[in-house]
Amino acid sequence: MNKVTIIVPIYNVEKYLRKSIESTINQTYENIEVILIDDGSTDNSGIICDEYQKLDSRVKVIHKENGGLSSARNVGLDNCTGKFIMFLDSDDFLELDAVEKMCKEIQTKEADYVIGNYINCTEEGEKWDKPYFDLQKYNPFKLDINDYQNSFFIMNSSVCNKIFRKEFIDKLNLRFIVGLPAEDAIFTTYCFINSKKVYYTQCIVFNYRQRKSGSISSNCSVKYFDGINKAYRIIYDNFKNNNCLGYYRYFYAKSMNYITFKFVDSKLLNKDERKSIIEKMSWFYSLTIELEVPPCHDSIGKLIDLINSKEIDKALEYCNLLQRNRADMTMQEKEKISKPDAETYQKISILDSKYRQ
Repeated sequence: MNKVTIIVPIYNVEKYLRKSIESTINQTYENIEVILIDDGSTDNSGIICDEYQKLDSRVKVIHKENGGLSSARNVGLDNCTGKFIMFLDSDDFLELDAVEKMCKEIQTKEADYVIGNYINCTEEGEKWDKPYFDLQKYNPFKLDINDYQNSFFIMNSSVCNKIFRKEFIDKLNLRFIVGLPAEDAIFTTYCFINSKKVYYTQCIVFNYRQRKSGSISSNCSVKYFDGINKAYRIIYDNFKNNNCLGYYRYFYAKSMNYITFKFVDSKLLNKDERKSIIEKMSWFYSLTIELEVPPCHDSIGKLIDLINSKEIDKALEYCNLLQRNRADMTMQEKEKISKPDAETYQKISILDSKYRQ
């Protein structure tokens, strides 16, 4: 029975931490190593970690100065001894048979890594009715970077619904980039570009807690957008340098709409800051023309046209108009128009053969 390491970065989550840790140590698969990285917590999270280390010899606690999510995960990677690696965020919790099923899948398929399903839950831990990936639509299959339909939709950015072969991570000398948002996307897309054998299984791996506190969409700062700009450049360069722009066009469509609406909704940016962000990200928005990727919504299309035409003042005025129009929308309504729909992806697919490897 091969050892599986579960890496759990932790920062000020005492409210949810016990359930998260107990979901690891109560796994049906017993040969595990649980590495809890206390990333400079100022609440009782560190004390809780130490309690579980005393209770279970498989639990290893590392206390460190606060360095962020990527830094904490990297410490876990530097100290893990398992043949396989899984990640869990400290406010989420695993299904109790997740490790057993994922470990069996990665060994049977001799895969570099395996992607599992997951289910959202309320802040109180009540599970939603259906898992994230439709069980009727997506059967188990081997992913292919030239499959822009099924593979694209399954290859989500999160590291928490996956199990990785440690040898594969070590061969790539891969670590999370510290100090940037979208750290999961950088990590997982690089894995996908460089993998030979990746599989999807319908096994539900973990429960993703939807916390209400702190609206990220309306609180994105200049620092956040500077970071996302750097992260998106890294991801684009990785795909371009490996001749994978066909797949990237789909990733780009999703990312472009996602970040544009975050930019529109943010209430922390003044006019000069918005102008600076647009100028820095002009390379990114120019890809709508270069890669022939349409926006998911007419309103966003008009904003991007203004940006690409360098009519920045008009773009800023239009941005303010969009923000006012979206102010009274529910979270569900905002989310719906912030994602490409089937028709948008169909428009992208018309040129698939042009960008295929």
